[in-house]
Amino acid sequence: MTTPAIELKNVSKIYRRYGGRQFATLKSALLQRSVLRDLNPTDTFPALQDVSFTVQPGITYGVIGRNGSGKSTALKLVAGITKPTSGTVSVRGRVSALIELGAGFHPEISGRENVFINGIMLGLSKREIAERFDEIVEFAELENFIDAPVKTYSSGMYMRLGFAVAIHVDPDLLLVDEVLAVGDEGFTHKCLDKFAEFRRRGKTILLVTHSLGVVERFCDEALWLDHGRARAHGDPKRVVDAYLTAVEEGEEELLATTTARAVAAASNVAGEAPVPTAGESAAPAAPAATAAPANDEAQPEGGIQDMFLASEGRWGSREVEISKVDLLGRDGEPSFVFHSGDPMAIRLAVKAAAPVDDFVFGISLFNAEGVCCYGTNTYIEEMSPGRLDGEVSVLFEVAALDLVEGTYKIDVAVHKRDGYPYDYHRLLYTFRVKSRTHDVGIYRPAHRWSFTGTVTFSTPE
Repeated sequence: MTTPAIELKNVSKIYRRYGGRQFATLKSALLQRSVLRDLNPTDTFPALQDVSFTVQPGITYGVIGRNGSGKSTALKLVAGITKPTSGTVSVRGRVSALIELGAGFHPEISGRENVFINGIMLGLSKREIAERFDEIVEFAELENFIDAPVKTYSSGMYMRLGFAVAIHVDPDLLLVDEVLAVGDEGFTHKCLDKFAEFRRRGKTILLVTHSLGVVERFCDEALWLDHGRARAHGDPKRVVDAYLTAVEEGEEELLATTTARAVAAASNVAGEAPVPTAGESAAPAAPAATAAPANDEAQPEGGIQDMFLASEGRWGSREVEISKVDLLGRDGEPSFVFHSGDPMAIRLAVKAAAPVDDFVFGISLFNAEGVCCYGTNTYIEEMSPGRLDGEVSVLFEVAALDLVEGTYKIDVAVHKRDGYPYDYHRLLYTFRVKSRTHDVGIYRPAHRWSFTGTVTFSTPE
């Protein structure tokens, strides 16, 4: 049986919090007899709780999770920077840790001298560093600055040099903690190419990252940590999918709370908003504002722009009231997180205090920057109002929500044909669109690519 390169058995790491007031000097603390009280731990924080995993030699192992989940703590335990509170950590082979890049660099001396000092700290001899020096400097792209004091380096130059030194130690085990952002896109590709070279040479890599695409692309196995506990491990795609599902559940709760608060706040102050008179520019969003008034009178100039500048809120006479708004997912249940291309429906619960024969239902969709992505209403779509009485349900269905990933808000309204608002809900309902394809813009049209001639592509696994 192969001996694991890394093995954690029932590892826990507990940090202690210290409370009490800060004292200015030791003398004042002694006089107030507060040293023991102020330096006594008042609480503990479990960074890791009973975590076990093994990493076999020659594989790339990814660790994912939210901020504060214990990822970096696990990496520091493997690197030997800190010790576990309980459990055992076993590491076999020479280790190079890309955790705190440039740790130990002296700002007053040159990059050249720091390369030698840092290389020796990582276990290389002076001769080995000299043999690899030119390659290190070339990789860091610092040929013109290597003899300048490190204190004159930008943060990117500093991190690139630290990365270059660590990566050229030629370790058996490489520990990587979110260092793929140490340079521009070109340097990032160089880093990824270096990782690929390490994999080909049978090196072991332990990678902590928020880049789920990198985990799926490079890693042979993955671990998901959540609040210091291991939630899933094994196949990277399965682990990433489980993690994303949990993230979406958290987003659902957050967006539900945010929307409920916005609606409650708007409803509490709704009576304070002035109610526009017939013919004033109060139509919901661009499409409704461009609808011709029933009496053929021109809309006041600037109506559309005024609506775009309108802030979040709720107003109207409430002769017809929108009492509830639900965003429905594929299963017909209320939801706040959708995937690009999913069906979505907006359901309005509406109540008319008395029968009315002049009514229009409107929907508008905005992105996070306030750009109107789409808007329509029943009058624009040539549905002439007949009679509205009592409680009714209105369902607006979208077969495929072809939007790029992002956060969006919805306006809903019921008003007269001339724009007079019965009940207008402005930017109160928030939802999020998720996508594994990180394209740009707003709209994701259904599309396909075709080519003639010799054109080949490799599809990621």
